[in-house]
Amino acid sequence: MTYPQQLIWKQRQVERLLGQYAPVQQILGMEHPYHYRNKVQAAFAYDRKRRRIISGVYQSSTHLLVPLDSCPIEDRTADAIIVTVRELLKAFGLTAYDELSGRGLLRHVLVKRGFSSGQVMVVLVTATPVFPSRNRFVEALCQRHPEITTVLQNVNPQFTSLVLGEREKVLYGPGFIEDTLCGLTFQISAKSFYQINPVQTEVLYGKAMEYAALTGRERVIDAYCGIGTIGLVAAKRAGQVLGVENNREAVGDAIQNARRNNIQNARFLCADAGEFCQELAQAGEQADVVFMDPPRAGSSRQFLESLARLAPRRVVYISCNPETQARDLAVLVKHGYRVKKLQPVDMFPHTSHVENIALLVRSIEGT
Repeated sequence: MTYPQQLIWKQRQVERLLGQYAPVQQILGMEHPYHYRNKVQAAFAYDRKRRRIISGVYQSSTHLLVPLDSCPIEDRTADAIIVTVRELLKAFGLTAYDELSGRGLLRHVLVKRGFSSGQVMVVLVTATPVFPSRNRFVEALCQRHPEITTVLQNVNPQFTSLVLGEREKVLYGPGFIEDTLCGLTFQISAKSFYQINPVQTEVLYGKAMEYAALTGRERVIDAYCGIGTIGLVAAKRAGQVLGVENNREAVGDAIQNARRNNIQNARFLCADAGEFCQELAQAGEQADVVFMDPPRAGSSRQFLESLARLAPRRVVYISCNPETQARDLAVLVKHGYRVKKLQPVDMFPHTSHVENIALLVRSIEGT
């Protein structure tokens, strides 16, 4: 499909899934829909004849590795670094990981780049903590790519489809990168979630803040807050922001980001969003506005029912999966909410995915 055709297809998808709740606004597309991914990861393995190391992505719903040196939606710098890593493996006599035998060194390479800052993180995911010639390897990599600002080794010895393991060691630089979004500076670690399309993220968050209609007095909850991007943007317009996230490293980043931006009316806690909101509801606490940006699987029933008990005036639900969003909206509507606005945003050009923002208001207020 051409890009305009893609936008029409995504618009119709959101209308089909969510149009029963409210009119769907015109999708917000991207002016230059290429090389927008600031996070690129590649798996490493051997070709079928085991003659050479290859790197790339897994074919959808399979474990067949498709060799790939570049992609029109991925950051060019990240793609080039991954190719260099593959070349250096051969030069240093190092091995790629073999899933069948469980032997070999390098499993994945993850690259994150701050589009605004230009800072680059490289994460070398190995099957074992033993990394022969590690220091010389990192030195050679940074000589080839002086734009790299930090390198980490992540150890993942498990037989799993997860890319990152629990153990992590900083090999070069501070162990994180920073980037600027909506006028704020954010610290990003290897395991922290950060929107992969920063250009469209500013469009997305701008619309979310418009829907929240903050006046400077509201108590706001940022559920599934990640490194605090939505909550800290909202903090400039709200009275108090409370963020909750179950990824401990992301919460650490969020706390640091609040300090880094001198924001004093935002707090961040490590907890399950559903359990946390349930505790607030049981304690008789209330919130004026709730932002929720759950993973693709959507929210839990526990969270949605606790949210209804908290009874915020407005809920701004940001979703990367309109199918699970439709399911969750049905629950909230049954609990007395009305979907007032729906705004799709094309965060992922040239893929089948689409982001959507839903504004819900309590039916009894009607505003």
